[in-house]
Amino acid sequence: MAIAELRQQLIRGEVSAREVTQDQLDRIAAVDSTLHAFLDVTAERALADAERIDKARMAGEELPPLAGVPLGIKDNLCTKGIRTTCSSKMLENFVPPYESTVTNRLWKAGAVLLGKTNLDEFAMGSSTETSAFGPTSNPWDITRVPGGSSGGSAAAVASGECIAAMGSDTGGSIRQPASFCGVVGLKPTYGRVSRWGLVAFASSLDQIGPFTSCVADAAELMNVIAGHDSNDSTSLTAPVPDYCEKLREPLAGVRIGLIKECFQQEGLNSEVKESVLAAADSLRSLGAELIEVGCPRFNDGIATYYVIAPSEASANLARYDGVKYGFRSEGAESLLSMTSRSRAEGFGSEVQRRILIGTYALSAGYVDAYYKKAQQVRTLIRRDFDSAFEQVDVLLTPTSPTTAFQTGAHLDDPLAMYLADLLTIPANLAGLPAISLPCGFDSAGLPIGLQLISNVLDESRLLQVAYQYEQTANVMANKPDGKFIP
Repeated sequence: MAIAELRQQLIRGEVSAREVTQDQLDRIAAVDSTLHAFLDVTAERALADAERIDKARMAGEELPPLAGVPLGIKDNLCTKGIRTTCSSKMLENFVPPYESTVTNRLWKAGAVLLGKTNLDEFAMGSSTETSAFGPTSNPWDITRVPGGSSGGSAAAVASGECIAAMGSDTGGSIRQPASFCGVVGLKPTYGRVSRWGLVAFASSLDQIGPFTSCVADAAELMNVIAGHDSNDSTSLTAPVPDYCEKLREPLAGVRIGLIKECFQQEGLNSEVKESVLAAADSLRSLGAELIEVGCPRFNDGIATYYVIAPSEASANLARYDGVKYGFRSEGAESLLSMTSRSRAEGFGSEVQRRILIGTYALSAGYVDAYYKKAQQVRTLIRRDFDSAFEQVDVLLTPTSPTTAFQTGAHLDDPLAMYLADLLTIPANLAGLPAISLPCGFDSAGLPIGLQLISNVLDESRLLQVAYQYEQTANVMANKPDGKFIP
């Protein structure tokens, strides 16, 4: 059920928080051995949190906005006293002594922690196959990937193991798995949500956001997690609106731009293209105006990203040296040997690949040719978006060029894996908010994602357009028979 409906049922005493939590724990027990969406399930804590909510209700206390809502948390968000591994051997036994800002706000709002969800190691991947603890499967077809890097969170929401989940998005790691798993995934404006307590991958790109089964729930969660945090120097001080307030406003007069470069991609699946364009027509029928716009450097985003992100990753992951914390290789004869062996044994191959790329791009003699040039192109990409937003209110694209691919299909082809984020990366480079929501199914019965992008700090408009489309299209009512994990 939606968060607002759950809140009303709790207030009326029609259901208890413990009953809801136990139902979710039972669902995890029933399906997660197949899906592997969770790395750790915190059943004891979850039930204790739920019982506190029930006691508060019976005592006549006013319930907080997320009272009794069971959540999964991506395992790169620090949770005090609970293992935070980043799906890496390097942090396999790391237990943070502090709580991330986002999770702290969620617990204060009454949310219940069900457990930590699987991800690509250190959030580096597009399929949740690089996890040191094994891959996650897609609930729609367990032979396929759920996307990544937040695949565990997306699969958990899609399969009904939790009402909502938190993920992080560096180049599409919320939106692409949301598309593959048929759920809603929102990446806020860079700085709108605090990154304090998020294990860093690429600091100028990372952003935390929610996975939900409907747009209204994403708005509910944004109301809790958005806002300034003095612990995060990149946190924005702009006031936080009520993201639920404008959801039901009609779309008359809203200008929606179709980025022409996105629909001219050679690798764009024809069924994905057809479904997304049909969604655009549906928005037109709701009163929105469709305008074709150009973002000439949109397709340069992926090359730009794979210089900037690995460069920042190489700097952020330098702290894992086997000395201060994390995995340490034993039996080394010197500090240099211990450090190099700890990294070679503690990091998986994809993480090592990106560290090496980033270190090379930042090295003397190459930093101007690669990193500086990539930052210049990043500025041009942002200017293209600025120009587009002079003409329209929201931009529309497919979320991913394809639907979920087979597990193992791209493991030996990093470039093919990277191209899965082709359409999501530019929003990260420009720091823009973007959302993915289901807009149809392909001939194999797999969900197709629609991506909407708005200008900075305009999440309210983004959620309004997404909500109006969702209510009209009612995509999940036409879910193909025989699909989805029982």
